[in-house]
This record gives sequence, C-alpha cells and structure tokens, in this order.
Amino acid sequence: MKMEIKEAYNAVVISLIGEIIGGRKNAEFSEALHKFLAEGKKNVVVDLAETTYMDSSGIGMLIGGYTTMKNGGGALKLARLTDKIESLLVITKLNSIFESFETLDAALKSFS
Repeated sequence: MKMEIKEAYNAVVISLIGEIIGGRKNAEFSEALHKFLAEGKKNVVVDLAETTYMDSSGIGMLIGGYTTMKNGGGALKLARLTDKIESLLVITKLNSIFESFETLDAALKSFS
C-alpha cells in the first residue's frame, strides 16, 4: 500500500493506493492520524479509489483510524469506494459506522 497525503479545503485527504494488508504501512497510517490531531487537523477523508484489495488488517486499520479521529474530536470519512471495498463494508456492517461519499468533493464539503 502506498499513501499519498494532501490538504484540501478544511481537511486532509489520504489516498490509499494498492493492497491494504497488514504491515508497517498500517502503523504509518495511525501515526499520520495522530500527527494530524496534534497539529489541530481534525477532518480526514480516506480516498479508496485506487485501493485494489483490503483484508481484515485493512478493515482494522480503518476502524482504528475512525476511533483515533473520533476520540481526538475529529472525523474520518471515506470517499470513492470501489465496488469490492463497498461490498466488504456492507458484509461487515461497517457501512453503518463509516460515512462514505461517491466523490472526493462531496466528502470534503460534508465538513462544512
């Protein structure tokens, strides 16, 4: 998995590219979220448009990220889910936890 981070409007956008499976990148994701909170950046959108695969470790990473942001007074939202990732969230019933958006713009505007 590769992470690309950029800021847009009043949020941080984290694009996750490739396969989201266990490993060091999951810890880097968590560390980035803690850093954002320390800097007062509380709105995060995870862009999953280029995510090709996600296993249970990837789901755990997203849940951990959601919890980190919520406990820090922020929010983590998902954007541009692939059909596979959306199905995975429906099967695990996490679609009722995560706020997700079809476009990046819609996710960013939701923080207004």
